Amino acid sequence: MTRYELTDDDVALIIGSGPGGATLALQLVRQGKKVVMLEAGPWVSNEDFVNDERKAFDQLTWKDPRLATGTWSLASDFPGSPAWMGKVVGGTATFWTGLTPRFKAHEFRPRSVYGQVSDAALADWPIDLQELEPYYDASEIAMGTSHRHGRPPLPANNNYKVLANGAARLGYEHYATGPYATNVEPYDGRPGTLQDGFCQQGDKSRAKWSPLVSEIPKALATGLLELRTNSQAVQITLGTDGRADGVVYSDVDGVLHRQSARVVAMAGNAIETPRLLLTSATNGHPDGLANSSGQLGRNYMRHTTGVVYAEFPDEVHMYRGEPMAGIVNDESRHDPSRGFVGGYYMESIAQGLPSFSTFMTPHGWGPEFTSKIEAYTRTAGMWICGEDMPRETNRVTLSSSLKDHLGLPAPEVHYDDHPNDIAMRDHAYTQGEKLFRAVGAVRTTRAPGMPSGHNLGTARMSASSADGVVNSFGQAHDIPNLFISDGSIFTSGAAANPTLTIMALVLRQAEYLMEQARVGVL
Repeated sequence: MTRYELTDDDVALIIGSGPGGATLALQLVRQGKKVVMLEAGPWVSNEDFVNDERKAFDQLTWKDPRLATGTWSLASDFPGSPAWMGKVVGGTATFWTGLTPRFKAHEFRPRSVYGQVSDAALADWPIDLQELEPYYDASEIAMGTSHRHGRPPLPANNNYKVLANGAARLGYEHYATGPYATNVEPYDGRPGTLQDGFCQQGDKSRAKWSPLVSEIPKALATGLLELRTNSQAVQITLGTDGRADGVVYSDVDGVLHRQSARVVAMAGNAIETPRLLLTSATNGHPDGLANSSGQLGRNYMRHTTGVVYAEFPDEVHMYRGEPMAGIVNDESRHDPSRGFVGGYYMESIAQGLPSFSTFMTPHGWGPEFTSKIEAYTRTAGMWICGEDMPRETNRVTLSSSLKDHLGLPAPEVHYDDHPNDIAMRDHAYTQGEKLFRAVGAVRTTRAPGMPSGHNLGTARMSASSADGVVNSFGQAHDIPNLFISDGSIFTSGAAANPTLTIMALVLRQAEYLMEQARVGVL
């Protein structure tokens, strides 16, 4: 592998190897730029993935200490695990569920379309759907997304058949097995899906798209990317000119190093990104880097979520086939007559028995709970994914009491459900139960949200530096060579699963960054 000197100040330094960081790295090396990527976790190959949920969790997950506070269910159900994200090369996309819907036009303009929503920090994005559409196209082509650009749809598994038949009975019209970022047939050097049901534990077959099987090996093949694993960033440093000039990081043995850089890009997820910017505070930036607006860490979003499980007289085997290859779009519209603004998707969800028993009724016990476990093979599942309201008080801060293995303050993730979120969730629960009852469910269960996989909004983009952390290209308003390349730059959450939009935003960012370098600004 290519090695760059720690003193080489001509490299672009990217923190995080998930979809945002890996996408940016590939675009830069293709333009001849030198890139160093820091990944806090190890390289785990597809061959080393373990098709066992409990072992896979230990192998792939970010388990560093965190603290959940607020009224959301996670503060009581899983106070030490408010989020579920990867600490491994490829990031959370090594075990993501794979759905890739696009944002809708109105979701880029929530303040204008929804109006003033009490106790919500709604704002319009400084970009619109038309600007992002070419990058959506490019992202879908890179992923090999089903149902798009001539790619075939995934076959229907039993869990989807239950969902689709129930949707039809309720009069819904827009449902399908995707768009979904797993190959139906061989594409881009990867095989077609085996329908093996284990993608959330890491897809051994390589059919499911992730940076581990796509962007990272392609970038490494150019000879211009150096990937440093087990390397956790602890501080972004600034030069006398006020620009970012490097990153201090800890290696696997806890030894600190500093890599010089011409450009620094944060792609660490909407929890770790603000945490690092806050811990990098200086005399000139006492409240954290890129935080002159006071918005850093604020407006944390994680989607309005919940699960509806339905028990049937006959076998369903929801865990067979792709785990989330089913989506109902009809409720993703904006229709305030339902009692809330924004919308939500109904998405099929499949879980192995360990996670099903953990999340179906957290801390459950007794005869009713065990009877639901016994009905596992006869159970279908639906996940709710809806637009939650950004609130300045929902935020990531540095804990005053909890520290990580490096002695740094752990992130405290505070989240209070907005009344709009609660109304949307109740509506979705009701519709989900109706859908399953319409096709013969004998019992339904409303399960709360699981540790958050969609972490968004803590470094929001804005047209004005007074209103956010970065501009429409993810460039920090306060530090021109500091970029953010993950979901923390979302101005609002929309209803769609976020990975496709993260990738599209970063493709647009990469073009801008290269143009800034060409004209000598960077």
